Amino acid sequence: MSTFYRSARTFVVRPVVRALFNPWVKGRAHVPETGGAILASNHLSVSDSVFMPASLDRQVHFLAKMEYFTGTGLKGWITRKFFVAINQLPMDRSGGAASLRSLQAGLEALQEGKLLGIYPEGTRSPDGRLHRGKIGVAKLALTADVPVVPIAMIGTDKVQPIGQSLPRPGRVGVIFGEPLTFSHLKDRKDEIAVLRQVTDEIMEAIRRLSGQEYVDVYAADVKSGHVQAPPRAART
Repeated sequence: MSTFYRSARTFVVRPVVRALFNPWVKGRAHVPETGGAILASNHLSVSDSVFMPASLDRQVHFLAKMEYFTGTGLKGWITRKFFVAINQLPMDRSGGAASLRSLQAGLEALQEGKLLGIYPEGTRSPDGRLHRGKIGVAKLALTADVPVVPIAMIGTDKVQPIGQSLPRPGRVGVIFGEPLTFSHLKDRKDEIAVLRQVTDEIMEAIRRLSGQEYVDVYAADVKSGHVQAPPRAART
């Protein structure tokens, strides 16, 4: 764990999070104390990447969008240095072969015995529902042969909705589910149907923890307008 990360978490992040958000946590013991593991979470808010790792003693390495590392000018330099300092890994989110190639940094982190945080939806939910997962999470799980811990972030979209630059005080929660293992499928890591099956199983575990309605379309396609999300299910 880097000195910067440890100091920032201990003396800045945790005190602020506890004072302003009084987070509740369930299932923390499901996160392995040692060794590589994937922490696969729903994604409701930018602040998810603060609240979830603040609840753990181990450092979490996230796959962060490539734009954080390619900005120009003073702001771009500061952003890049910050994300490098806290060991964030650049991720090409354009999809297809480019995204799979950029998973290499995540694979190396897992092989080094680190915790890797992933949002299988690929981007924040545009409507609070859980969207179709991208198969990169399955590719990493099978290639590295590590457990996947499903995670539900609760209420983070209330304290920091999309478009709001800073979170406002409020209560948030983090639920860690029982680890999922896919060792029996590791020799089939190149089969797209298997990767989709594993990804769907991970998303279902997240759905059960979060209680979100699931929609079988990609969040990025909904945001771009390429796909219209189905109407919300009627509540009974």
